[in-house]
Amino acid sequence: MSRPPSPALRPVRSFVRREGRLTRGQQRALDRLWPRFGIPEQDIPLDLDVLFGRQAPTVLEIGFGNGEHLADMAQAHPELNLIGVEVHRPGVGHLLQLLEQRGLSNVRVVIGDAQDLLRLRLRDGALARILVLFPDPWPKRRHHKRRLIQAGFLELAASRLRPGGILQLATDWADYAAHVDRLMGQTDAFEPVTDELDRRSVPLSRSPTRFERRGMRLGHQIHERLYRRRDGLLLSQG
Repeated sequence: MSRPPSPALRPVRSFVRREGRLTRGQQRALDRLWPRFGIPEQDIPLDLDVLFGRQAPTVLEIGFGNGEHLADMAQAHPELNLIGVEVHRPGVGHLLQLLEQRGLSNVRVVIGDAQDLLRLRLRDGALARILVLFPDPWPKRRHHKRRLIQAGFLELAASRLRPGGILQLATDWADYAAHVDRLMGQTDAFEPVTDELDRRSVPLSRSPTRFERRGMRLGHQIHERLYRRRDGLLLSQG
């Protein structure tokens, strides 16, 4: 007697979709501004020069929350192209409102899974920097597998960064920072940017995020890490 085929294993997601309530303003921003700033879901690699209408270094922020930090960064760095990826539509709607209010044109937005974006839409060496600021810490041990920063993610991120590109991480959870340090100690893809003079060579103005401010109010220590992709790596994730 033949058995039915086993169902395909679902990938472990680092997020849970908690949609929340869209305000009328956020919904209007999604309706009006998504055609201008949004990147539609496809599996075709992006041509970033066409997407932004220019050639410029491209920075990816994963999980931009309500978008205030990303909008601040875009305003402070008009010389950069920025892509923000977020799964929660109210935050996307709020970001779109900010982009219109400030007259910003150097941001594009994805609603979805950052790992799908990296794997399917971005070419090797496409990015100058990736920011992962205050991701969900998934503090319970049984949920650690859901944390975004894992060995596979680091290999994928390294493949999409250009040689010398920067991976910037921040968390207010000491256990998550230790988790990152352990993984970075096991990979040859990145080297830490530690010396103060070296850190100054990769500046990027950023304002505190909403979760960062919350962590500081709670008295949490902020753990920030900069890592540089090593030159000469032969990495590819498809």
